[in-house]
Amino acid sequence: MNKRSLGLLAVLVFTVVAILHLLDVRNWVNINDTVLFTSRWFFIAVIVLFAFLKRSLTTWILVAMAIGVEIGMDFPAFSQNLAFLSKIFLRMVKTIVAPLLFSTLVVGIASHSNLKQVGRMGWKSLLYFEVVTTIALLIGLLFINITKAGVGIEIPPQLLSELPKSVPKTWQDHIIDIFPENIIRSIYEGNVLPIVVFSVLFGIAMAMLNETKKRPMLQFAESLSEIMFKFTNLVMLFAPFGVGAAISVTVGHLGIDILKNLGMLLITLYLALLFFLAFVIAPILFFIAKVPLKQFIKAVKEPVSIAFATTSSDSALPIALENMEKFGVPRKIVSFVIPTGYTFNLDGTTLYLSLAAVFVAQAAGMNLSFGEQFMIGLSLMLTSKGVAAVPRASLVILIATAQTFNFPIWPIMAIYGIDELMDMARTSVNVIGNTLASVVIARWENEFDDKKALAFEAD
Repeated sequence: MNKRSLGLLAVLVFTVVAILHLLDVRNWVNINDTVLFTSRWFFIAVIVLFAFLKRSLTTWILVAMAIGVEIGMDFPAFSQNLAFLSKIFLRMVKTIVAPLLFSTLVVGIASHSNLKQVGRMGWKSLLYFEVVTTIALLIGLLFINITKAGVGIEIPPQLLSELPKSVPKTWQDHIIDIFPENIIRSIYEGNVLPIVVFSVLFGIAMAMLNETKKRPMLQFAESLSEIMFKFTNLVMLFAPFGVGAAISVTVGHLGIDILKNLGMLLITLYLALLFFLAFVIAPILFFIAKVPLKQFIKAVKEPVSIAFATTSSDSALPIALENMEKFGVPRKIVSFVIPTGYTFNLDGTTLYLSLAAVFVAQAAGMNLSFGEQFMIGLSLMLTSKGVAAVPRASLVILIATAQTFNFPIWPIMAIYGIDELMDMARTSVNVIGNTLASVVIARWENEFDDKKALAFEAD
């Protein structure tokens, strides 16, 4: 059986399984649980065979996600034992981030000695980031005011979980946090922006040296960069295990009935993010970046699927850097724009935070004018700069904002229960926004390689 016929079989089996479950859920036909269980696992077996024939990392990641969902549904207690696999994957990825950022940024800056271009890329990137995130903020406010998801909500007692502690910061503190006090500490804590600042300054200092003195360090950075990309390829071979485990733990922990009380909030977020992708990201893709949609999807589907499953932008960073360079963005641009965007271009997170803050006020019965909501949103947009690209980091920002504006904490406790599902979507949009930003800046710099984009094929 070839790939095409097996793929068609997978679609057919999925359709049958979906119909059986629909009939059972609607109580139109009483179907035995064993039949439902067997049909789902038969579908899993078919797509596993398809993945063996396809021999694609992306396919294996998607299949692993399906297996993870099934394990989480059928064996929720056992699924929690798989958390160590996702933690191993995240740890391995985190070891890549700092040396990869350092080497690519240093090579990109020092090898060209064009410091004016670095400054030009900087202000263009920041301008683009702030415009797009402000639009995301407004979309979040618009949708939560339309759906009023927080009005009259009842909080299930089992969702009142312990929340991460928050330490309020002033705007001066956020500016100070940009600059590394100790680069080793920044690497240890996974703070991307201080690493970027250190690497940029290091690259600028190298560019100011004569060729004889900078050549040895430049060769080291070039070698380190190539090694880290190969290292990334090795780590990504473990991605299906880490991603599948992450999904399994999430489904096993939350269950399938978790959306009964907070479903409207979740739907609101997903609708708002889809609106943002359709009416903001898509026009930028077609009219500013001017790249083919099909090829762009090929370039981002792997990092996005990893980010979706792990709810961590960091886990997608290495493969995003690699794919966008293959897609036609020069290394000196992609290694500057994407890491910087992890701090300043959090489109999905900004939209989520504005939406979630108003949800908290609605749940507490507080009536806020749109002007008040916008000011709260701007505050969230500023305080979220530098938020760690890891799961649940946005909740810390939300708690700090709630304390600043005297919002109650209990609605955030409810959000904490479904935050894993929300984090999947907003993290994916963050990755899409940052990969697209690198294309936009490359296009503005007249350095985008259209031939590479048209010829792009995922590994």
